[in-house]
Amino acid sequence: MSIPIIVIHVVVSIALILIVLLQTGKGADMGASFGGGSSQTLFGSTGGAGFMGKLTTGAAIIFMVTSLVLAYMSGRTPVDSIMTDSPPPLEQTTEQSAPAVPAAPPQTAETPAPAQPASGE
Repeated sequence: MSIPIIVIHVVVSIALILIVLLQTGKGADMGASFGGGSSQTLFGSTGGAGFMGKLTTGAAIIFMVTSLVLAYMSGRTPVDSIMTDSPPPLEQTTEQSAPAVPAAPPQTAETPAPAQPASGE
């Protein structure tokens, strides 16, 4: 279910970027007042401002709706597992066959050395 929504989201994202990049800036109409040839535009003599604005609004609405749907779908906890056919793992029990023998205490420098026999001179 989420794959088609992700595809639509990516396509609308790319389209929105391209639509915004194709729009002319606000200062572009300045050249038209000095005979820039704005009457030869593809979308009529007023230019593509109305058409491109509506296209941008539509793409932005679709982008926001798909974003909300994807966010909602990612927040839900899955009900089913993909591993329903396999049994749960068995618990391993460890048995101690012999009691543990305590380790000898370590010898330190403070431990006195064993007495050595005295040598007779």
